[in-house]
Amino acid sequence: MARNGCNSRGTMRRGASTKVLLLTATVLAALGAPTDAVLAQTADASSGGASTDTNNTARHHWRHRRHYYYHSHSATGQVAPPASSPASPQGGPSVAQAAPAAPDAATKSAAPIKVTPALFIVPQAKAPSDNSGAGPGLTPMGAIRAGNADGTIPAWTGGLAGTPSTKPMRSHPDPFAEEKPLFSITAQNVDRYADKLAAGTIAMIKSMPGYHVDVYPTHRTFAAPQFIYDNAIANVSRAKLVHGGEGVEGASLSVPFPVAHDGREAIWNHILRWRGTQLVRTVTNVISTPTGDYSLQKWHEDIMLPYNTPGMANPKRWDSMFRQEILAPPRDAGSLTLVISHENPFVQGREAWSYNTGERRVRRAPEIDYDTPLTDTDGLETVDDYDLFNGATDRYNWTLVGRREMYVPYNTYKLQDPSLHYTDLIGADSIKPQYVRFELHRVWVVQAKLRPGFGHIYTSRTLYLDEDSWTALISDRYDGRGNLWRTAMSFTIQQPEVPVLIPDAYEYVDLFQHRYLAQGLHNEEPVAPVSNATWLTPDDFTAEALRRMGKR
Repeated sequence: MARNGCNSRGTMRRGASTKVLLLTATVLAALGAPTDAVLAQTADASSGGASTDTNNTARHHWRHRRHYYYHSHSATGQVAPPASSPASPQGGPSVAQAAPAAPDAATKSAAPIKVTPALFIVPQAKAPSDNSGAGPGLTPMGAIRAGNADGTIPAWTGGLAGTPSTKPMRSHPDPFAEEKPLFSITAQNVDRYADKLAAGTIAMIKSMPGYHVDVYPTHRTFAAPQFIYDNAIANVSRAKLVHGGEGVEGASLSVPFPVAHDGREAIWNHILRWRGTQLVRTVTNVISTPTGDYSLQKWHEDIMLPYNTPGMANPKRWDSMFRQEILAPPRDAGSLTLVISHENPFVQGREAWSYNTGERRVRRAPEIDYDTPLTDTDGLETVDDYDLFNGATDRYNWTLVGRREMYVPYNTYKLQDPSLHYTDLIGADSIKPQYVRFELHRVWVVQAKLRPGFGHIYTSRTLYLDEDSWTALISDRYDGRGNLWRTAMSFTIQQPEVPVLIPDAYEYVDLFQHRYLAQGLHNEEPVAPVSNATWLTPDDFTAEALRRMGKR
């Protein structure tokens, strides 16, 4: 198995720089398509390098755009153009409502439902009704619309959505800041709640002194634009698995299988779910050691998601376009990575480039996939761990176990409170649990078992997917002996101005080494991540653009 950064077929390609390989691995995982299709040749893209003046001009242009993003959006650099979105009767944010009835099942066209008005303007969603979902009693995304029998899970009534923002936020306000925990789950009472906890969560409670789970009232805040609902419903009759379940065809803009029938369809819903149109973020990561020490790293990322973008000219069928600059620590600052993925990775594989500060040149990335360790995670995260799972699905047999009520991280606004410093959050074995909100939600349980003849450091995985959004909330991973080795959580919030439910941060925990990686913190940043930026273009995601940005 690939325990040392090599895939199951052998070692890294001869001549590939290890620095370039590991740097590129950091961001390959952020894009949904498989990584085994990455073109493996390594080409010197700099050819002697651009002139100093050219590089300085390009860097000034990009830095100016980032400065504009942080400081000037309130005037003309809107995150999204304002759209009509009446406030709720209580004066709070308006509620995104459900979609119209599904099209005739005989309609097999893969053309996306049109969106009006213009690109990135989110129209007010329509009023929900019992027959306006993916099936009887379901939401457009396939969740059960009703609450549970004892009322501890409420009905979905449209979620949390508001008027599109006209400027970046320092942070997203916590709509539930005044609520107190209903109860806490500790090592003393964990067995009482074990049927509603993931195995990894139970292991953290039992093995980490002082770790506990604070359970709050449940709020089904997930909401999405109307075009996401419309296309989810349309995908019921037009999306299909291809290549033995390793690819999807016919889907547009939204989850391909809102009424999932098996584990393959469920995991593709997670991979292709609604995540916004353009993501711009500067974040800090924490890597702990068994002795309680830690290190910090910082990076800036720009991401375009053409699959989720209505009206975008996309003749090359891009799925996502990703660019990252490492800002700290100083030894890695200035390193750049570019990754482009396509909607059908079996027709067009990933393309990736890296700028290495030591070599001062852009290189085409070699093959990186599956359990390749991500750089600057000290082995705590693999390529396909990012987003709790991403990339190629072919090494596992996927089983949809069923729907289950569980205590999961949700509406974790408190974790990114700007009044907190990173040092306030960092615990010995995990992020301090008092800053993580858990709620009772219905989730889809999906199990992945390693296929015979395939290699991976994880022989099995169990993922818990949010019923409302298909976002993976918890992932438990097992070693070759079948022992629970690692667990991971995504800390989600609803961004009502988009609207979108996103993992605002992640935590990856090694239960054997008592170490963790906290990824995506932004408490000390001047602006929170945005998911509906409008200023990125495909021209920003080319090898030539990356070459001009290189500065060290």
